[in-house]
Amino acid sequence: MDFGVRLQRLWQMKAGVAGCLVLALVVAVWSVWSVSLFPPKLTPRSLEMATASTHVVVDTPRSTLLDLRQDTYELDGLTKRAVLLGNVIANGPVKESIASKAGIPVTLLRVDAPLTAKQPRPRVEAGNEKKASDILKSNDQYRLNIQANPTAPMLDIYAQSPTPRTAEALANAAVTSLRAYLADLARSQTTPDAQQIRLVQLGPARGAVINGEVHWHVAFLAFILTFTLACATLIFLTRVSRGWRMESLSEHMART
Repeated sequence: MDFGVRLQRLWQMKAGVAGCLVLALVVAVWSVWSVSLFPPKLTPRSLEMATASTHVVVDTPRSTLLDLRQDTYELDGLTKRAVLLGNVIANGPVKESIASKAGIPVTLLRVDAPLTAKQPRPRVEAGNEKKASDILKSNDQYRLNIQANPTAPMLDIYAQSPTPRTAEALANAAVTSLRAYLADLARSQTTPDAQQIRLVQLGPARGAVINGEVHWHVAFLAFILTFTLACATLIFLTRVSRGWRMESLSEHMART
């Protein structure tokens, strides 16, 4: 009953409802497009999220993983090295190289190193502390999540970015940059070939958008919320205005 009465009151305020509708449409457009007045143009906001993944085996030139005569001791050593290499990706020159190969500023790249039993939480680097405002720009950031297999010398690399192409570039750049870093390190330390680490990438990364219809969802939600709040505000202001008029009329009748 109350809902029907409110609809009737809204119908009596056609001009106000039309204003609420226009406001809701403007907010819906603004939620998915960035509006610029000078010069006038609409730029789509970065709301889509794309991911890509690749997997890397940490091995030796003589392929320890394929040698059935090797005991588990050397495999355990390679597994621990995989965790170490995952941490190398997250810091220093490797991270800078990844950003350069992917064509993005290094300040926008976040890399989560592998977690272990001794380090169950990611280490927070200076300048990369998480803030409440990060949720507003989470889809416009570039992330690499490095996970180490606890039972095998393997790294799982997961990339996130606004586009599939950039996500693929990030994941593949993590492998090539780490491989180049290891080659430079071996060269500078004159490490024998038999003792060098070999990275075997199990296929290139493939990216995909995981929230392709997010623009329509955000626009619809913004329209519904804005229209509902605007209509509720209109009804409230109308009631207040009507109450003031009735009170003024009562005072005038009381004087006369």
